[in-house]
Amino acid sequence: MPEEASLVLIWPEYVIPTLQVLADGQSRQRREVFDAVADRAGVSDDARAETLKSGGTRYEQRMGWVLSHLGKAKWVDRPERGYYVITDAGRAALAQYPQGFDYALAREVFAPFWPEKTKSAVPASVPVPPSDEISDPIEVIEDAVSRIEASVGEDLLDRLRNSHPDFFEQAVVDLLLKMGYGGAAQRGRRIGGSNDEGIDGLIDQDALGLDQVYIQAKRYKEGNNVGREPIQAFVGALHGFGASRGVFLTTSAFTSGAIDYAKKVQSRIILIDGAKLVDLMIAYRVGVQEKQRFSAVEVDEDYFE
Repeated sequence: MPEEASLVLIWPEYVIPTLQVLADGQSRQRREVFDAVADRAGVSDDARAETLKSGGTRYEQRMGWVLSHLGKAKWVDRPERGYYVITDAGRAALAQYPQGFDYALAREVFAPFWPEKTKSAVPASVPVPPSDEISDPIEVIEDAVSRIEASVGEDLLDRLRNSHPDFFEQAVVDLLLKMGYGGAAQRGRRIGGSNDEGIDGLIDQDALGLDQVYIQAKRYKEGNNVGREPIQAFVGALHGFGASRGVFLTTSAFTSGAIDYAKKVQSRIILIDGAKLVDLMIAYRVGVQEKQRFSAVEVDEDYFE
């Protein structure tokens, strides 16, 4: 379950657009620089909205890395807090590198300004990463965590597919309760069994059970996707209970027919496939435990104001 490729370019590709935005010599506020570079570089709305797990947007994170490098190289100056202006060295760089930067050139040009520990940790003999390599340290950490979670997700999915039906049904109830359904009193239970009437679990959203969410859970092998018929049966079961909302979870996936049907029926049916299921289990720490926590620091600009 690898993450989709980022829509945001690597930070070196925003170096020249940033210098171009500042080339008129005007002092610009950080947010103004970000917006102007996005417009000049053709950063789409979707790319601008792309977020990091640690918070904030990926585009702003990479632009922060650009301004950091330009400042260390003395290509831009900060006449006041939060404002940037190009220097003579920046104008010279703009003329010197008209073709822009990739990671290899950025490493060559900016490496002298990196901290000594960073330079010693990246010897010249190390192959230069491909152009799509994530080079911002925060993103390096997040990418590594994402790869760990992808591996854990595959293990989780395999375990769920091979678990006892009772265990799987309880696991999905546990997940929905952890997500906040059922309130502080954790009003939820597994039903299951031969007389479950097509319902595997039930969540009471209020103390009197006036607002209820019904659950159906199917352990299917990869490739054995849930079709329209099981969803129809689930909707029928909901109608039998006089219910209007349900969650159908599976360890496989749903066919297009099943997805289209769920969208069209009057009842509110949420479909959660195997990939989404394990993502939620990891996010809400169901069936997994936190092994290690990382933190990162940055200079507190307000402290030095």
